[in-house]
Amino acid sequence: MSKESKEELEKRYGHKDLPKIQNIFSYPLFCLMKILAIIYFGLGAVFLAIFVFPFIRLFSLGSKKDFGITARAYISHTFRNFLGSLNVTRTSIRKVENPKEFRDIHSKIIIANHPSLLDFVYIMSLVPNSTCIVRGSLTHTPLRGVINQAYITNTTEFDDVLVECKKLTDQGCNVIIFPEGTRSPRHGQNNYKKGAARIALYCGCDIQPIFIGGSDKYGLGKHDPLWSYNHVERYLYDFKLLPVIKIDEYKDLSEPIAAKRLTSKMEEVIRGAGAEYAKTYTGKTLNNY
Repeated sequence: MSKESKEELEKRYGHKDLPKIQNIFSYPLFCLMKILAIIYFGLGAVFLAIFVFPFIRLFSLGSKKDFGITARAYISHTFRNFLGSLNVTRTSIRKVENPKEFRDIHSKIIIANHPSLLDFVYIMSLVPNSTCIVRGSLTHTPLRGVINQAYITNTTEFDDVLVECKKLTDQGCNVIIFPEGTRSPRHGQNNYKKGAARIALYCGCDIQPIFIGGSDKYGLGKHDPLWSYNHVERYLYDFKLLPVIKIDEYKDLSEPIAAKRLTSKMEEVIRGAGAEYAKTYTGKTLNNY
């Protein structure tokens, strides 16, 4: 890696703006707890793939639709339990306005900003019948058993992704997409990609934006060292449903123009929510929006 590229990474993902570590005893403890939570999550995924999913498939009588609905509901349940354990250990806390509204989302393309590793876990715990487009590299990790059976990878041919998303949304399932395509940098912004807009247009689905606010996610962000943690305050995840973006407003446009305008609209809605949130946030550290 060139010196210039290292400087660019430091500029976008560096954490020198955080205060210095005050408690040298609690910091390694929380770093260790974070690593143990990651291991626990991975072991849980292996358990689901080896023991739970075959059992669900057996009693789904060969119906891929029934298997998918049951598997996603079970994943949502296990994610809630996992996140509950993080709350008990004071590692992470969730703040949600009107959680029932999240459970009532159906046949939508869900988009959100992407500050941390836990974003899709939290959203899937809130919206039970959902799947997510995830990194294809995750199929080379212990998560592959769950990924291959319950998620869509971004290394799949895009035409196949369109068809699969259409099938799922026609069944009432939601598809979670992070339009940035990767986790947000701590400084600066990523450009929004057109994939989410193209999928929404193909499926004919409205788009449900979700804004993820809260404290700085250092330790869970991209390029953060494994042995790192936000030592200033707990990880706070503050979820807000934003107004639905109606797809009908873009259907009469040509696909390239519609995708471009829809992508701009998504970015405008999420960035706008972030700017407003930053004005009212009262914590000690704040994510970049």
